Amino acid sequence: MPGKYYEDLEPGMIIKHELARTITEADNVLFSSLTMNTQPLHINEDFAAKTQFKQRIVNGLLTMSLVVGISVNDLTIGTIIANLGYENVSHPAPVFHGDTIYVETTVVSRRESKSRPDTGVVTLKHIGRNQDDVVVCEVTRSALFLKRPTDADSEN
Repeated sequence: MPGKYYEDLEPGMIIKHELARTITEADNVLFSSLTMNTQPLHINEDFAAKTQFKQRIVNGLLTMSLVVGISVNDLTIGTIIANLGYENVSHPAPVFHGDTIYVETTVVSRRESKSRPDTGVVTLKHIGRNQDDVVVCEVTRSALFLKRPTDADSEN
């Protein structure tokens, strides 16, 4: 099932993604290790226990990646050419091992590409919440989407 084409994404549209994911300790340690992030808040339980959090927190880039990833099946699978940029990233609350992340996406804007007539740029705002409905990540992303193929396109 393909994602949404440029024409399908109207500014103001809100998509509540059904897919959710519980983050495990293994996810956090593996991601931190793969990205060579040695921040003790992510990998050192003794250190983290002495902080305001009283435990390790999940790497914020893992959280952001998961928030964007959860949107893929509903939005971009097969219809995106490239992510163009991420901005306005915030982590208003920490994520802990065992938290489940749910995502909602709002279509902020769209415009036709000036250089590629078969594509358009769509700006999306993803909001990730934990199981208690606390916002844990917000990120605005711009992506280059395909336009819906026309009958003439399918004849070529």
